[in-house]
Amino acid sequence: SSRVLWTLAVTQLPIFSRIVSLFAEENELQFAVPGGLIGVGTKIDPTLTRADRLVGQVLGEVGKLPDIYIELEISFFLLRRLLGVKSDGDKQEKVAKLTKGEILLVNIGSTSTGGRITAVKNDLAKVVLTSPVCTSVGEKLALSRRIDKHWRLIGWGQIRRGITIGDSSEGSE
Repeated sequence: SSRVLWTLAVTQLPIFSRIVSLFAEENELQFAVPGGLIGVGTKIDPTLTRADRLVGQVLGEVGKLPDIYIELEISFFLLRRLLGVKSDGDKQEKVAKLTKGEILLVNIGSTSTGGRITAVKNDLAKVVLTSPVCTSVGEKLALSRRIDKHWRLIGWGQIRRGITIGDSSEGSE
C-alpha cells in the first residue's frame, strides 16, 4: 500500500473593528477587567455574529493576540473514574488511557474543537486539532471522550508547546 501525504490549507481571517461600547449588565463601562460577562459593542456586521458564530473566537488588540495553533503538545492528567456514569453494578467506570489515533473533544477557554491523539508518552501527548485555536503556551484545557453517545470529561491538561499556523509550512514540499 502506498502512503499519501495530504496537506491542508488552514487560513486565518481576522475581523478588524472598532469597539464603540462596553457593558456589564445595565452598566456602561469605561474599561474592561477580567471576570464576569462583558458585552462588547463593535461595528462588525451582525450577520457575522448571528447564531453564536463567533463563540470561542478571541478578541484582542491588533498585533497583541496569542498565536493560532493547529497542533499541541500537552501534559495531561486523567481522572481515575468517569464522573456521572455508572457501569454494571454500582461502581463508576474507570477512565482508559489515551490511545494513538483517538479523537477527543478539547476545550481551551471558551473554544471547543476536536483533537486527534498522534503520540502519547507518560503524561505527555501530541494532539492535532480539527480546527485552529488562538491560545498560548501554559493555557489550561479540558479533555472529553465520547462514551455512550455523550462527551464525558476524562481529564485536563496544560499546553507545553505546539505548531502554529505560521510554522505549518514545514514539510509541505
